[in-house]
Amino acid sequence: MKIKKAIIPAAGLGTRMLPATKAMPKEMIPIVDKPAIQYIVEEAAESGITDILIIISDEKSIIEEHFSKSPELEKKLKAGGESKKELLNEVIGIANLANITYIKQREQKGLGHAVLQAKDFVGNEPFVILYGDDVIIGEDPCTAQLCRAYEKYGKGVVGINKVSRDDIHRYSSMELSFMCENIYKITDMIEKPTKGKEYSLFSILGRCILSPEIFDILKHTPYGFGNELQLTDAMREIAIKDGLIGVDFTGKRYDMGDKLGILQASIEVGLKNREFGNEFKGYLKELVKTF
Repeated sequence: MKIKKAIIPAAGLGTRMLPATKAMPKEMIPIVDKPAIQYIVEEAAESGITDILIIISDEKSIIEEHFSKSPELEKKLKAGGESKKELLNEVIGIANLANITYIKQREQKGLGHAVLQAKDFVGNEPFVILYGDDVIIGEDPCTAQLCRAYEKYGKGVVGINKVSRDDIHRYSSMELSFMCENIYKITDMIEKPTKGKEYSLFSILGRCILSPEIFDILKHTPYGFGNELQLTDAMREIAIKDGLIGVDFTGKRYDMGDKLGILQASIEVGLKNREFGNEFKGYLKELVKTF
């Protein structure tokens, strides 16, 4: 079955990025010339997703504005003639990436609680979750990699990568066994494991495909780490009962809820920019000589 629906939880307060996020959602922090959330929406669209629900809070209406049509801006760009044509097409394209709707999460009670808000949107279809903190850039969109695995195996799928032993306590840890190529069977998991409690150094990083059964599971899942409803705790029930498929995905992940992650994303994407990438590379080479 083809996956056509996706949800993007983007209601978090972004406290790790204060004071920048006091008035601006962390999802709108730019990577060179595009906000982080646009990269995520573009990934979904490139993977065949047609309908996207973005879960926001009351303070994040700017996200809606970004993906809406901008008649005044379009008019001004049209008046600029040929020199503004590329920018005009880009602005128009933002509003046509997918059918995007929004719902507000009134209280931030964890990722699981955010996902519960999407029950009516999802209906009876499998769906993708693209975490609002995680931008993944690569030639083969991460979501497309997961969709292919879902079509092949017919089970829930999570995007996984190895993280360092020092960092695993910040993420989740998977109990898994190798199947083939970059595919693993996951039979258990733990959210933010304490030292010595890790199953492996593989963690879910920003993408998963689930069936609607997750909503009933979330309803009876107790609040866990941080007194939040953890999606990992609900997915654990599926992993133990039926198994999940883990895709060790290709592409570079950037943590947009982390100051270093944002700097890394801006530098690495900037170096690949066709307009000024070479000039920027020269600048960085000279700059590091002074430190």
